[in-house]
Amino acid sequence: MPHFNSSAISRAEYNEQTRTLTLWFVQSGGPYDYYGVPRHIFDGLCHATSKGSYFNTHIRDQYGDKAEH
Repeated sequence: MPHFNSSAISRAEYNEQTRTLTLWFVQSGGPYDYYGVPRHIFDGLCHATSKGSYFNTHIRDQYGDKAEH
């Protein structure tokens, strides 16, 4: 589970079998699950210079999400 040095996203997990991306945000916490995410999107997030910009462009509003409490 990668931990990020990012002002937006602190941590990410990816389940290859269910294609579920789980994110923890710096300000709002988490976890938040995003469903049907291809592996290359997770890899792109891990390698992105700006995690927040990558999330906004490639993940937010693209995949179903559900807040877990």
